[in-house]
Amino acid sequence: MNTVVHLPGLSLKNPIMPASGCFGFGREYARFYPLADLGAVIMKAATGEKRYGNPTPRVAEAAGGMLNAIGLQNPGVDSIIREEIPFLKAQQVPIIANVAGSTVEEYVEVAEKISSHVDALELNISCPNVKEGGVQFGMDPVLAEDVTRKVVQVSSVPVYVKLSPNVSDIVVMARAAEKGGASGLSMINTLTAMRVDPSSRKPTLSNGTGGLSGAALKPVSIRMIHQVYPEVGIPIIGMGGIETTADIVEYLLAGASAVAVGSANFKNPFICRELIEELPDTLKHYGFQSVEEAVGGAHRERVETGLFRP
Repeated sequence: MNTVVHLPGLSLKNPIMPASGCFGFGREYARFYPLADLGAVIMKAATGEKRYGNPTPRVAEAAGGMLNAIGLQNPGVDSIIREEIPFLKAQQVPIIANVAGSTVEEYVEVAEKISSHVDALELNISCPNVKEGGVQFGMDPVLAEDVTRKVVQVSSVPVYVKLSPNVSDIVVMARAAEKGGASGLSMINTLTAMRVDPSSRKPTLSNGTGGLSGAALKPVSIRMIHQVYPEVGIPIIGMGGIETTADIVEYLLAGASAVAVGSANFKNPFICRELIEELPDTLKHYGFQSVEEAVGGAHRERVETGLFRP
């Protein structure tokens, strides 16, 4: 069974990687299994300076998932380059750096510094739990295209743009990222959501709102990837609620070329390794001889039946 996936800047032995923010910089999980088993690692977000994030409480359970409002806590790009990337390089796994910021200038600064140390960038223009910056770029196609183009200009590696689901038309945002020079897309970031504590009558999270991840996000992500796939000419890394290899096949059929596993890592730190081991048998069960053969399968089926016109 061929599980190899070739994407711009990335040669993956399998299509499975941990999503940004759910795996730290890999040190904790390296105690459980060799990180070299992964297709790639998407690092925790990097910003220009150290960030402490939002005050607690900043994580809460939700039906079918979890809410988080961490607020991009990280040690800053210089520290990440100095302390974290050498560790990951020693693991012999492709590295994708998640780049975040509050201004175009910060995105450009971080991308320019970190791109020469990694295999690809994931441009986080859509973080829903930071009160300034980020989210505005992920909701405005003009701003999204602009920040993408400026980051691409300074990056020495391919740039994947992480799209927000908190928009009225995801296809417009995907096209804007592609027009700005993105080599690929990451879909999707978390949905803005909240809970209220009946006892205190206040929001459960100190930030008020946070990002909804987990199983509840999966149908939204699948729908958006299915919409975007026939409208762009760049690959998609799919994410949102992946817990089984059947979930992965569903993402591939919708149009994703690879996937990222997020909050499932918190429930089961071995989840990525287990999915990697089980995927070949699942692909075979559904009649596929490779990962690439499954990509976009839902679209081919609909074309054949006359129900879909790309």
